[in-house]
Amino acid sequence: MTDQLTVPSAAPSPAAEPSPWWRDAVIYQIYPRSFADSDGDGIGDLPGIRSRLPYLRDLGVDAVWLSPFYASPQADAGYDVADYRTVDPMFGTLADAAALITDAHGLGLRVIVDLVPNHSSDQHEWFRRALAEGPGSPLRDRYHFRAGQGPDGSLPPNDWRSIFGGPAWTRTTNADGSPGQWYLHLFAPEQPDFNWDHPAVADEFRTILRFWLDLGVDGFRIDVAHGLVKAEGLPDVGATTEWHLLDVGVSPCFDRDGVHDIYRSWRRILDEYPGERIAVAEAWAPSLDRVANYVRPDELHQAFNFSYLGTAWEAGAQRQVIDDSLATLRTVGAPATWTLSNHDVVRHTNRLLQTDAGDVAGRRPTAVDPVAGLRRARAATLLLLALPGSAYLFQGEELGLPEVVDLPPEVRQDPAFHRASGQDGYRDGCRVPIPWEGDRAPYGFGPPDGPSWLPQPASWAALSVAAQQGDPGSTLELYRAALALRRADPALGAADNLSWRDAPDGLLVFDRAPHFRCTVNMTAAPVRLPLPGRALLTSGPVDLSGTEVEIPADTTIWWAV
Repeated sequence: MTDQLTVPSAAPSPAAEPSPWWRDAVIYQIYPRSFADSDGDGIGDLPGIRSRLPYLRDLGVDAVWLSPFYASPQADAGYDVADYRTVDPMFGTLADAAALITDAHGLGLRVIVDLVPNHSSDQHEWFRRALAEGPGSPLRDRYHFRAGQGPDGSLPPNDWRSIFGGPAWTRTTNADGSPGQWYLHLFAPEQPDFNWDHPAVADEFRTILRFWLDLGVDGFRIDVAHGLVKAEGLPDVGATTEWHLLDVGVSPCFDRDGVHDIYRSWRRILDEYPGERIAVAEAWAPSLDRVANYVRPDELHQAFNFSYLGTAWEAGAQRQVIDDSLATLRTVGAPATWTLSNHDVVRHTNRLLQTDAGDVAGRRPTAVDPVAGLRRARAATLLLLALPGSAYLFQGEELGLPEVVDLPPEVRQDPAFHRASGQDGYRDGCRVPIPWEGDRAPYGFGPPDGPSWLPQPASWAALSVAAQQGDPGSTLELYRAALALRRADPALGAADNLSWRDAPDGLLVFDRAPHFRCTVNMTAAPVRLPLPGRALLTSGPVDLSGTEVEIPADTTIWWAV
């Protein structure tokens, strides 16, 4: 990989007006229980994350996003929150969170935390009191409690289905033992949905935002941002199939127009604070036009581009989704936000090679050729990092970690795994703790020979940070080189300056300003082209010795032209 680590020595020309940091930021998602375990209990924690912050600085990211670490019974890995202002003891203390934020800022890293406003835990004080006080309790109005259908109320109030499978309703039991009302949960029964029509809910979350902003966080990733508002009267869907978060279409419980008033009020709060605090929406919507509504100038700053994540590795489809994304977001003045992996989908080392064209988001992971999977994943990463806008990376992808597809049923903890349908329950495979060093588990995730909450494969010794550090052919060093180039080159990132070049079928070739070009071979065979300039970075081995270049299959090259 000729000149793989070459970084331009000249500083970028000063801009007349600095672009807001988030418009071209590279943000690294940390899944706290799987990142670093400081106390040897097998579960990652905030002190563990804090100890590894220098690694993230050296990797070259701009910010970290932490999945939930709030007080929680952990029915859904912390996305069932019992107290939004308290750190769960398994992760540490509020003082640990404050210290982490302080250290991150000292290293030049911003901190984004998860916010879960669609639902709480069934152990949240409001919900526990609502159950204890019974029908007529004012606290029941803060959730969706309803009488059942049928003569004896034994049928759910409507036909809505849980994302995790089964009915979206659970019936309560009254104090005298008789069957009671039903409550709505679009996810697990332990995750009752808030009623966002109730003013107390809106008031509570405004104070939660301020609590964490006052502690110093730089923003929020909003879980199920499209789900807060439900259609008036909670009408039937009329469909008999299960819903899946990755393909939610038009429905009475997702992407309702009422959510936008909520986010306008949140934007006003964020704008009160110095330092460009932000919010990013996890918004699964039927179209890019609908996603763009979340990032209008007076609403949120970013929205994940799940259309891109779910696009097959095919040149025509990739070009179309890139063009559509940039054009749509341009209408609202927002940057595109690109990602390939997260804690809910199959890692792209596997997903991009899976052959089920109807499931490119990879709900059900399958084993793939690890060499071919990593080659395609590396090419996809360089494509993503060459696109205008912001990028999100998921922990471990910089190590080339594959999806763990052979976890035994007894260790799986995804709440949907043992259900017959819905979300499928295969998310544990992307959540296995990452390897740091050593030749046996837990590979530096925790103390030597200590436990890890999910088992790590024996093959991961060769993928650890220590094993890859300093190896110019490693995936870790590819990420470091790409992020260094991206940071040094003013053509990359925020500027919306992509122009396509003519290319053979199966290739994508585009320029970013006059001096930067990206070439991607998405075919299964090498393609020969005239050498356009000096290679800055290649995703795999390429012979660059002649006046032409043969670009191997599933390979991306960055050029200085």
